[in-house]
Amino acid sequence: MANQEDLDIIELEGDDGEVLRLLVERYFFYNGDEYVLLSDEVDLPEGEEVSRYVMKVQPVEGEDGEEEMEEFVPVDEDLMEQLIQVVEATFDEADDEE
Repeated sequence: MANQEDLDIIELEGDDGEVLRLLVERYFFYNGDEYVLLSDEVDLPEGEEVSRYVMKVQPVEGEDGEEEMEEFVPVDEDLMEQLIQVVEATFDEADDEE
């Protein structure tokens, strides 16, 4: 893995209230909406399997009406299945180009 200072790492609160540090792997669009692929490999012990998550990117406006930050919103299970297929196909295409 690259130097952690070079990585885009976010912290989200899990369902149990525990803070999760997740690596932003990539952003992508599907049906006009923006999504993000996240993984837990930041703090994962060696040998553990990496878990990946797909969330919808929701821009949040600041007081001046400009976009200040992004909020990551969970998606329902049906949409998640479609998004996983999109991500897998995109990864396969990116691997073929290398």
